[in-house]
Order: sequence, then C-alpha cells, then structure tokens
Amino acid sequence: MTPEEIDQGLREQGYIATPLISRILQYADLLNKPLLVEGPAGAGKTGLAKAWSRFLDRELIRLQCYEGIDESKALYEWDYRKQLLYIQAMEKGEKSWENAIAGIYTREFLLPRPLLAAVSCSTPPVLLIDEVDKSDEEFESFLLEVLSDWQISIPETGTVKAKNIPSVILTSNNTRNLSDALRRRCLYLFLDYPDAAREIEILKSYFPSLNQDLGEQAVSFVRRLRREKLKKHPSISEVIDWTRVLDQLSIRALTPETAADTINILLKHNEDVTLILSRIMDPAWFNGLAHR
Repeated sequence: MTPEEIDQGLREQGYIATPLISRILQYADLLNKPLLVEGPAGAGKTGLAKAWSRFLDRELIRLQCYEGIDESKALYEWDYRKQLLYIQAMEKGEKSWENAIAGIYTREFLLPRPLLAAVSCSTPPVLLIDEVDKSDEEFESFLLEVLSDWQISIPETGTVKAKNIPSVILTSNNTRNLSDALRRRCLYLFLDYPDAAREIEILKSYFPSLNQDLGEQAVSFVRRLRREKLKKHPSISEVIDWTRVLDQLSIRALTPETAADTINILLKHNEDVTLILSRIMDPAWFNGLAHR
C-alpha cells in the first residue's frame, strides 16, 4: 500500500489523515511492527485505529488499559461458575472426582480476553491497546513479552501461538513515561490536535453543506480554547458535536452569545466553563478570534 492509497482509504472511512500519518502506517504495515501513538486526549488516536481496521477490513480487538489492570483481564480467565456447574453435573452422574476435574480445563471453559483473542484469530485483526500509559510498569513489562513472542502460555492447556500477527496500535495520553524497552519495539507517531485547515476539512467531511465562514469561525474559536489552561481541552468529537448543533440551529456567524449558550458542549468541567465564559464576554478576547 502506498501512502496515497492509505490516505484515500482512511478518508473513505471518515478519517482525515496527514501525509505523516499515512507514511507511518505504511511503515508499520511493511515492518509488521506495533505503532505507538502519543498525544493529547481527544486528538483522534483511538479514531485512527478504528478507521485503520475498517480500511483493512479486519476485526478490531480493543484492550482498554486502566490503573490496576492485570494479566487475567488482558489474557484470559476461567469461567468458574460454568466449571462449578459442570462438576456438580458430573457428581450427579456419579462420576469420580478425577474424571470431573479432568474436563474443566478445556477451551469450553476459557474466557478469552483481548490479547488471547487477537492471538487466536484465524485472520490478522487490528489490536488496539488503548491508553497504555494508564497501566503500571509491571503490566507494561508483561506486554513486552507478548508483543515480542506472540504466544501465550496457558498452564492447564498449553501454549497458543499466533496464526497471524495482528496489526497493533498502542495509544498513550502521556500521563506517565513509557519504558524505552516498549518504545524500541514500536514505531512512533505523535498525534496532536489538527491544524486549522485540517480541522475545517474534518468538519466539512461531516457537514458538506457547512457554511464556510461559520466553519472557520468555529475552528478559530476552538483553537483559542485549546491555548487556555483548561482541565480538559475540546476533543475532535466534541467539536463535531458542537458544530452539528450550530448547523442544526442554522447559525451563520459565531457571536459571543451563541458561544456562551453552547459552550457546555465543548467543555466538561465547571471551572473551565466559568473561565471561558469570562473570556467570551471580554471583547478584546473574542473579537478577531471568531470573526474573519
């Protein structure tokens, strides 16, 4: 695949990529290596993985990381309730204890979690390891082994080796530093919020009839918000929601009153809303930002 083919394919899936994004995806595909995508929350990292899986027409398997996640939540668990019911049924049939427990450690009683599911696929999926920075260093070390060997050992049944290596995308919001060992195994992409031209293009892909002046005013306003010290900056998806409301209300020009009335679509913390409302009512802050 060429970068141009990747760019066009992602566009058809609703994702407006940059030339750099398309090139890095091409390199990751050629090398069959994981891609680590870092950047602020809401910049489109998870959306990129979803669009990539749709473009490749592959199943998307997502491992959502969080503080305290362990191997059992990422690999597999035994269905203890089902095992217990099986043992009880065997006892009623007057089977010996040895015969009862011999049958409970089979794939029928195994609950595959994302990593085992990705390794077991008959066709290569796209594996999204989302927000890997939220996991602890011990879990990160465990991931290194899986990403290197692409096999999972299940003590009761044996080793499961990957039939096809998945296309892997890891995302990070930079809440903690990831190890050099993990970075060495991955290609790297920093995905920031889009520039003004690309963000307008994104909005146009969702709203083809969007008024050009309104689109430029909306993007200018959002970019100004992202330069403020907020607890949470507006994500791309929130900007799309906000623009949808403006479009449905037939707004043709962004005014301080319209911005104030709809600001809760963009901001999700009371402190942020209070700060920006005070900015909006300051003509020196608003004028020139949301008007051509």
